[in-house]
Parts: sequence; C-alpha cells; structure tokens
Amino acid sequence: MLLMCCLLFSQAALSQQTNNRERERKFSVHQNTVTAPAENLTAANHSFDVLNYTLSLDLYNNYFYSFPALHSFTANEVITFVADSALNSIALDAVQSSLGIDSVALEGQSFSAAQNSVTIQLAAAHNAGDTVQVKIFYHHNDVQDNAFYVGTDGMVFTDCEPEGARKWFPCWDHPSDKATLDLTARVQANVKLGSNGLLVNTTTAGDTLIYHWRSRDPIATYLMTISSKTDYQLDVLYWHTFSNPNDSIPMYFYWNATDSTQQLHHIEQVMGPMATRYSMLFGEYPFEKIGIASLDKMFVWGGMENQTLINICENCWGENLISHEFAHHWFGDLISPATWADIWLNEGFATYCEALWDETVSGYTAYKNAIDADADGYLQSNPGWPIYNPGWAASTPGDNTLFNYAIIYEKGACVLHMLRYVLGDSTFFAALKSYATDPNFTFANASTDEFIQKINSTTGQNLNWFFDEWIKQPNHPVYNNTYAILSGNQMQFKVEQTQSTPAFFQMPVEVNITFSDGSDSTLRLFNSANDQVFTLAFSKTPTALTFDPNNNIVLKQATTTEVTSVTAAHGTPYRFALEQNFPNPFNPITTINFEIPSAGFAVLKIFNILGQPVATLFAQATSAGHHSVQWNGSSFSSGMYFYQLQFIAQKTKYSITTRKLILEK
Repeated sequence: MLLMCCLLFSQAALSQQTNNRERERKFSVHQNTVTAPAENLTAANHSFDVLNYTLSLDLYNNYFYSFPALHSFTANEVITFVADSALNSIALDAVQSSLGIDSVALEGQSFSAAQNSVTIQLAAAHNAGDTVQVKIFYHHNDVQDNAFYVGTDGMVFTDCEPEGARKWFPCWDHPSDKATLDLTARVQANVKLGSNGLLVNTTTAGDTLIYHWRSRDPIATYLMTISSKTDYQLDVLYWHTFSNPNDSIPMYFYWNATDSTQQLHHIEQVMGPMATRYSMLFGEYPFEKIGIASLDKMFVWGGMENQTLINICENCWGENLISHEFAHHWFGDLISPATWADIWLNEGFATYCEALWDETVSGYTAYKNAIDADADGYLQSNPGWPIYNPGWAASTPGDNTLFNYAIIYEKGACVLHMLRYVLGDSTFFAALKSYATDPNFTFANASTDEFIQKINSTTGQNLNWFFDEWIKQPNHPVYNNTYAILSGNQMQFKVEQTQSTPAFFQMPVEVNITFSDGSDSTLRLFNSANDQVFTLAFSKTPTALTFDPNNNIVLKQATTTEVTSVTAAHGTPYRFALEQNFPNPFNPITTINFEIPSAGFAVLKIFNILGQPVATLFAQATSAGHHSVQWNGSSFSSGMYFYQLQFIAQKTKYSITTRKLILEK
C-alpha cells in the first residue's frame, strides 16, 4: 500500500513533506563483549516517573572529516518528572567517563556525581504527585564509549541497548520508565539528522542547521536515538492507516550513496505491505512515523529497533532483517520489557515475525523452513540456560549473554511456534493480538509472567505448564520412543524422555499411523508423564508409527523404534483416570486421554448439556494402560459438553468419571 515516493533534495522540501536493534548475532560484523556497569541503580532508588526529556545538543563540531574523530559535544536537558513519593533529590544514570555534569537549574539546586550516576538535590521537598522540572547542563567527553558514535566519514549516531543512553544524556536508564522526547540538534548545514517521532521544524542560519524532533508517544531510553550524516540520502514515502485511509504515515529511508539502490527500493516497496500485515496480526501500527537509517562500519550489529527510526548496518537492506526490526515496533517498542530478564519478549517475538513474514510472502513451507532453521541453530549452540533468567532483572549481563542468539532469539521464536501448535492458529493469533493491543501493556511494559497471564486469560486455558518448561527451564526433550504392533488391530506406543534437566516436558504429541491397506492417519496424544504408554485401537491393521511427523515440537532430539512389546517403565501401576481433553476449548478436534488399571471393558461417551448422549467414542474390551481417542466436533454446535468414562473389569467394581469440554467455533 505504498502510494507515493518523494525524493527530497533540500531541507526546505524536507520540512514541507514533514508538515503534511537489532542486535542480531547472525548479522553481526564481529562480536564484542560489553560488561554491565559497576553501578546499577535499582528500583529501590526510583521514587519518580519521568514524563519527558527535552534535549538540546550542539553537534556541529562532530562532522569534520578528521582523524581521530571528535566525540565531545555540549548539551543541556530539561527532565520533567512526577514524584511517586516524598523526595528532595533524584538519582539519575550518567556514566562519568562519558559525561561531565557542569551545572543544574530550575528545581535542581546542586549535584554530586559518582562513577555511573548523578544525584541532584532539589530546591524544595516535593510530595507524591508533584510535577517537577530539573535542568542539567553537561558535556560529552572526547571518548569512544560504544553509545555515541562519531566517524571520520561525517556520520554521527547513537546506539543504546541495553544501557547506553546514560552515556550521552543523564536519564533514568531502565526500560520500565518510558517518557516522551523533545530533541533539538545543531549540526552543519549539509547534515541530515533523524530522531524519534516527527520533525517539528528545521532552522537554517548560515552554515548551521538546527533540527527539532518531538515524539508524541513515550519511549524507553534505550530506544531513543539520533542518526545523522553529511550528504545523507533520504527518501520519504507514505503508508495509509486502517482507521483513517486519509491519514498518511510518513516512512523515512536514510541511505548512503554506496548502498544498493536495488535492495533499498525493494524494501521501500515492501514496507507498506509489511505494515499492513503486521497491523492485521497485532493491531494497527501505533506510531507517527516509520523510519530506517543505514549506518556505517562503526555499527557492528545487524539492526537496532529504535522507536520510529530503525538503525541497520551499512547497506543491510535485507528483507529478513527489516521484517525483524519492524516487528519490534509492536514487540519491544510499543510493549517494552519490564526488565532485561524479559528480553525474549522482544527478540524471540521479532525473530518469530521473520518467519511469519516469510509465510505471508511465500506460504507455510517458507515459514516452517525458517522455524526449522532457528531450531537447528539452537540445537547446535544451546549454552544450557533458560530463556527467562530472573537475576537479569537486577543485574544486566553482558551483551554476549543478554543477546545470546541461540537462546533469546532462536529458541524464543521456536517456543512461539510450538505455542501455535498447541493452541491452533485461530486461538494463537487471537491471543497474540489481544496481548499486543492490551492497554495495560501498550505504550508501557510487560513482564514474562504478565504475558503468560494474558495468554491464559485470553485462551481460557492454564498454560503455565508450557511456559514453565519452555521459558523458565533450560534445554529440550530427548525422546527415546518405542512402539509395538499387537493382535486385534491394536498398537502400543511408549513416550520416553531421557534428558536430565529438566527430567520431563509434557506436550501434545502427534503420531502418524500407516496401515496395511496403504492409508494413514495422524493422531494427537497428550504426553502428560514420562514413560507413558498409549494403547491405540483401530478398525484395520497398523503397520508402522512415525513420531511428530510434521516436526512441530521443533526443539527436540528423537528416535522411535519398533519393538515386540511395550511395558510401563519400572513396573509403574496403572490407575483409573480420565484426563482433561486437549486442547480445550477446541475447534473442531480434541484429544481425550484416559488410563485404566487392568484389562476390562471401557466406554467413553459425549453428552450434551441436557445429559443426552450424542456420541460414543470408545466401547470395547481393552488392556490396562494409557488410551487416547479423538472427537471431531465439526458436525456439532458450539457449546459445553460432557465426556464420561465407564469401566468394568472382572472382580472389580464399576468405575465412572465425568469431565466437561467446550466446543468453540
């Protein structure tokens, strides 16, 4: 839905048009280790909520083509905040090796600087609810700090994730505190400079140009940015929103003259359809601008999802990278992580969206190929820790740990694929959209547990078991399955896991059964215990079993072997039990597992809400063990039903149990 393209050749044209990160390891030029700062202010010190940062930067001298490049600049900022409790001072993150605090004003009376923070004494005590403004005059030292970058090619940019914002302006540098940004920057007249939000105006005076950018929406500090260069190229296109077709969202593309124009123009044509597709899946694009800036060799990552201005590596106009970074505008920018322990809510989701975009363009096979590639990457490089590490909330690890590609990106994406497998497409995508549009999270933050609670409430299921094993535990299942073909058109199938940590992953598992007449059938069983034995009865002779034929449990190692007989491990006694159907609610097929303690006659029936039998799923003499049957409700109306297991065995009492299930079309 890209409707027009305007190449802007002058600052006047730029102003006129305006008025009408990924830190992907697979794209990185090289790996560098960044350790956490020695001091890290904690939530216990945080007694205020920042509403807005107003920054004024004088960057004029940073664009001279000199070696070494000049990294120093002068600046001032006004921080507007609301007191959360009584206070007479505030503590901000400010790395002293990068920043020098010169003076304070407005409500700031005095300051004291430490290694990685500055404490500002206020002119008066303030109570909870008071709105306060502090002005800080400061300068950036002539140092390279992996946050404020100056090149010898006329390029100046910032790159802040996870804790780099504190190196170019004093701030409360934690993703949980989002604020709007008002930024002015004085540069040389031949510089184009982009930032968050929309361009308010530009002012020219001789060889000097002043840009004024302002964000309408709150931003986490790690997503605040500037990207600029002398003689930058700039294309501006427009995308029309769903809610108001007359509303045009500008799309800014900053590029270098050495970039491939063929790849650039392809992305320019793709961005509109991508915005449309993601808006359909996750809610309409929430921000006032879409921006992408191609940087230079100083930027060692693939991309960085700064809110409304994505940074990408030099000439990196690749579709997978762009689909990843743009997805962050929902997962990371609109909904930011509550802490750095929740980083997978950014990176796992964006990596999964790469596969979703492949599915949009080329179909499900392309999607599944991308997911399988992620799974292979994880299985080859798994470092053995979980996706969610609560300790990271208090102490941010180094980049090589925080952005571990196998765990946070690839495994995170595969977990979402397996959630889609567990829930089914309609429920899965409805749950994701409900999360991405929930006003409790949008323009704010979400933790891992809050995400889990949201998925549970949206689906009507308790999926804690799924997230506990895949997100909060390390590793993956290693299956050593066996099956045996029995007389009477029966088959027994044992699911055995042999890994040590954790000892067991419960999951719905699919098996494909082939028969002597050349036909086949795929069943879904719910594997709720290790060494679980399923007895399967058919109307014709089974000949072979294939485990997980579509490889939907992508994070696994598995072998499946035919044997002459299958028994429960360690002589485990069977019991009389009827398990909850899975999935529930369902449409149109669900699986019901039950267990009987000895040979006997079992009957499994479905009843409507009036207590009338509507279907008989199982009625036969059978052996002890776990049994599984499926009910296809496609010919039944939506609503609540009951399923009942009756069992009669020789020399035992009659047993009966009932559960309810929900068919939701």
